Amino acid sequence: MTIQMGATLRNARSAAIETTIGTTPKIQIRTGAQPANCAAADSGTLLAEFTLPSDWSTQASGVLTFSGVPLSATAGAAGTAGHYRIKDSAGTTTHIQGSVTATGGGGDLTVDNAVIASGQTVQITGWTITEGNA
Repeated sequence: MTIQMGATLRNARSAAIETTIGTTPKIQIRTGAQPANCAAADSGTLLAEFTLPSDWSTQASGVLTFSGVPLSATAGAAGTAGHYRIKDSAGTTTHIQGSVTATGGGGDLTVDNAVIASGQTVQITGWTITEGNA
C-alpha cells in the first residue's frame, strides 16, 4: 500500500522547513558539483549570495516555494552556476543544497543565466520543494 498524507499535514511539514532555517537566510550560488551532504564544507567558487526576507516561503498543497521570485543579487565572481546552498542568517549552517540550471533546465533552483560574469545581476527564477504525496 502507498502511504497518503492530507494537505494540512503536507503543508505543516513544508512550513517546518522555513521555521527550522529561520528568518533572513542566505542562498549561495556556487560553481561545480554540490558537496556530498549539507554538513560538508563549501565547494566551488561563490558567485552570488542572496538574503531572503523574514517570511521567505509559501506553502500550498504540500509545495514550498520562494516568495517574491524573481530574486536579484549582484555577482561577486565569474563562473558557471552548478549548485546552491541555503544557510541560516549567519551564513554558517547549511540546511538545503541542490543543483542550479538556467530557467527551463530542470535544476532544483533556476536562474536567468547560469553563465555568470562578475558584477552581473543574477536572478533566481524558481525553486520548489514538493512534499511526498503532494
